[in-house]
Amino acid sequence: MSTSLLYRTFGIRGYRYVATKYQGGRTVFRIEQPVETLRCPECQSRHVIRRGESVREFRTVPIGSKLVFVRLAIPRVECRSCGVVRRVKVAFAERRCTYTQAFERYALDLSKHMTIKDVAKHLGVSWDVIKDIQKRYLRRRFGRPKLKDLKRIAIDEISIGKRHRYLTVVLDLASGAVVYVGQGKGADALTAFWHKLRSSGAKVEAVAIDMSPAYISAVRTNLPTVAIVFDHFHVIKLYNDKLSDLRRDVQREATDLLHKQVLKGTRWLLLKNPDHLDESRNERARLDEALRLNKPLATAYYLKEDLRQFWTQRDEPAAAAFLADWIARAEASGVRMLKEFAKTLAAHRSGLLAYYHHPISTGPLEGTNTKIKLLQRQAYGFRDPEFFKLKIKGLHETKYALVG
Repeated sequence: MSTSLLYRTFGIRGYRYVATKYQGGRTVFRIEQPVETLRCPECQSRHVIRRGESVREFRTVPIGSKLVFVRLAIPRVECRSCGVVRRVKVAFAERRCTYTQAFERYALDLSKHMTIKDVAKHLGVSWDVIKDIQKRYLRRRFGRPKLKDLKRIAIDEISIGKRHRYLTVVLDLASGAVVYVGQGKGADALTAFWHKLRSSGAKVEAVAIDMSPAYISAVRTNLPTVAIVFDHFHVIKLYNDKLSDLRRDVQREATDLLHKQVLKGTRWLLLKNPDHLDESRNERARLDEALRLNKPLATAYYLKEDLRQFWTQRDEPAAAAFLADWIARAEASGVRMLKEFAKTLAAHRSGLLAYYHHPISTGPLEGTNTKIKLLQRQAYGFRDPEFFKLKIKGLHETKYALVG
């Protein structure tokens, strides 16, 4: 093998090919570093004296199904300029790695199309070796995301398994990239993010969040001039939760057996978009019957459908008038659940109307949360929390993210 072929095939430059050995189904290329290229690893001086050597083997890109290794006697040198005695650096492999940079690039290419387990099996290495390769790559790419250009962000939490484990995720709504992943939920999970954001000098204009008091307080404390936009998906979800509770109460309090039977199994019909009701399964008729038999439930259901129209008004004044009218109707309904929800919306009026200045939501983040759960299932969980967080930060590069 020529020195040129050594470089073009395995990316090894500056070394001299010596010999090839075949043993146990492995191909081992022995190389050496020319004396004239020796440098001090600390000051790069050429004035060095050899002080022995240590032989190491590095796994490199396979040839067909054959495992290929590079064997190198790494010189140890004493520098006459700085007096340091060190082993010279290996140009074709990262420090403390047992494989070449070419092998690392090959493993990353395979990772775009295969799981960590499959890549490890194909290359004949452990799961942890491929994980470490991916982790080092992800740390270089996403370990320190740039925050200075952030303008609009979304904040939400996601459950990542049993025992109520959560992550808090911050998404850049412009790029779709996750810029921060915090352990746990609530204000404490965002402490490190606020510190990084202040250091970056970012000029954030708007933040999309749910109506969690913890998030509201955290944003107002750390970004006092930013516009808080309450996400409409969470508003409707909160209403649906209240509507489900109302249906349960109505069914429990019903004295007529027929009413109980009609209300039974209507929870999902109440929450479902009317346009998506399945006529072949008689869903529309069942819903109409349940609403006909119970006026409070019907009032709450129709007000829910009206509330969706808040986010389709032509401008902020029209939205403000619509919201005031909706709150008035809810308060006049006499239904306790509606009166309580009307108070909630009235207390959060500014954050709801802010949508008409900054039409953002946590919708893109909900999609990211779905990908995170898929990512976790594909890997059957991650034993390394830092690796998991780095994978999340790379989710917007979908091909790479959704493997392993």
